[in-house]
Amino acid sequence: MGVKSLAKNLIFVLLIFLIISAVFALLNQPLEKEKEISLSQLVQDINQEKIKKVTVSDSQLTILYQDETKAKSTKEIESSLSESLLNLGVNREALQKIEIETKKEEGFWTWLGPTLIFILPLLLFGLFFWLIFKQAKAGAAQAFSFTKAKARLFGAEGHPKEKITFKDVAGLKEAKEELMEIVDFLKNPKKYLKMGARIPKGVLLTGMPGTGKTMLARAVAGEADVPFFSISGSEFVEMFVGVGSARVKDLFSTAKKHQPAIIYIDELDAIGRHRGAGIGGGHDEREQTLNQILVEMDGFEQDSKIVVLSSTNRPDILDPALLRPGRFDRKVVLDMPDVKGREEILKIHCQGKPLALNINLREVAERTPGFSGADLSNVANEAAISAARKNKNQVFQEDFLESIEKVLLGPERKSHVLSRKEKEIAAFHEAGHALVSASFPEAEPVRKISIIARGMAAGYTLKMPVEERKIKTKKEFLAEMATLLGGYCAEQIKFKEITTGASNDLRVASELARRLVKEYGMSTLGPISFGEKEELIFLGKEFGEQRNYSEKVAALIDKEVEKFVKNAQKQAIKILFKRKKLLEKIARTLIEKETIEKEEFERLISGRAEQKGKSNTKKIRPTPSLKIKTKEIK
Repeated sequence: MGVKSLAKNLIFVLLIFLIISAVFALLNQPLEKEKEISLSQLVQDINQEKIKKVTVSDSQLTILYQDETKAKSTKEIESSLSESLLNLGVNREALQKIEIETKKEEGFWTWLGPTLIFILPLLLFGLFFWLIFKQAKAGAAQAFSFTKAKARLFGAEGHPKEKITFKDVAGLKEAKEELMEIVDFLKNPKKYLKMGARIPKGVLLTGMPGTGKTMLARAVAGEADVPFFSISGSEFVEMFVGVGSARVKDLFSTAKKHQPAIIYIDELDAIGRHRGAGIGGGHDEREQTLNQILVEMDGFEQDSKIVVLSSTNRPDILDPALLRPGRFDRKVVLDMPDVKGREEILKIHCQGKPLALNINLREVAERTPGFSGADLSNVANEAAISAARKNKNQVFQEDFLESIEKVLLGPERKSHVLSRKEKEIAAFHEAGHALVSASFPEAEPVRKISIIARGMAAGYTLKMPVEERKIKTKKEFLAEMATLLGGYCAEQIKFKEITTGASNDLRVASELARRLVKEYGMSTLGPISFGEKEELIFLGKEFGEQRNYSEKVAALIDKEVEKFVKNAQKQAIKILFKRKKLLEKIARTLIEKETIEKEEFERLISGRAEQKGKSNTKKIRPTPSLKIKTKEIK
């Protein structure tokens, strides 16, 4: 129990006690203090005809004088008032002139008042000590539950209304097929145990953020209709030694009581990183928690009906002991959705939204290559917000198309007004990107050019591939590098100087050139991979690179990188000089309209450029990874 909580309760009880005491004091105190006289004095006053009325209540007498003043007196209980007064020598004639009223004492208030005055303080003190003991008991219970796992229970015995099945998870066809074995085992374990088969004890879900790992895990529990214990990896680790391992024990023991069941550990890399870093000592709390998980998973009996599901974005940093057979011995990879998967995901996220009749989710899916399920959910939500902000009754296609750019780059910054000079520079910069891209058969078609500020970009060029691709060729990389430098070169040609707007393009082009040399083996140095990435486990992020090559080779790598970048610059300059009039035409149109869509851009470059890029622009069906060339504001 905290000191602050105890002090608060003490002050509260004391205040109540003081208030009640004050109320009783006021009620018991008469407004006018009545005088008290003896019976002999009463007899004298009666004989002098000063008394008007006498009220008798048991032994208590209330006396009203002729001048309307009051007094009190007491008689003997055994005898009546008349008898007592006659014994004291009262005048009978004077007594007969007095009005005598007899009242019976009210039983309830007779004993309640004295009882309350005696018992109420005791009750208040009893309430005070009860609150103290209650707080102490709660604190003790909290101390004992400190080592309990804080897993959230879903599914059959948890939240039935939150049940999720595979129908609620769009796409991920291969992953669902892989997990159907787990569902079948949880539904019919005897079928597998009878054949001596051992179902995987642990299934590791890996993939990019937002691909639906947690939702897919819950869908497994929903399909199997079993309890689903969900907990994050970070919830095991505390500042006290031994708490993490104790919570692991509690989690697995609880799941065994509810088997068949699923244990889901989200973000496993929080506790499952490589051991033996030498930081934190041999009894590092995170390592002890990991050791306990390994022991618990090894302790599963052959006929155990518990499956451990886990997810992570970084399977490469997990401890090898976790991934060996008998623990997480099955890995399910969740890819980014393709165009069909994106359309299905959009349909799910559009449920409950009033869509227009002419809505085309296929077009939205084609314009969102590289988007994860979470990104698509955000697109649908932003479209609904945009429609509501404009007081529409339905969500229209333009709301979806606008929300795509908002998710990619951020909202339009209409308050950021470029000067005439800045607007001209931004227009020629983006026109340079677009024109160079349109001049390469290997480059991806331009979908939109704009100099309206969004997010940190003062202008942007959106590109969309013709078809989905998993691999890229060297020519495509070189075309991309030349496109990146198109804005830089356009500024040089037009204004004879360069600005800070090309800094992001230069950084991306340089990184791409270095990867071509060191990772992809596309340079004259041959098919050799240079450098080993080194990760500092304590910080949990990529820290640097360990060189596995000499200084001489490092100099050759730098020369190759420089050669790639210089050649890309030469190609971009050559294209822009040769088509300088067309560059001017595109830039002027962009200054005038601020945005150029794909159809208008193709009309501007019609002629020889259209014939050259005809193979790319004919029967285009846009899809995968969306490329964005931006002019950053510095």
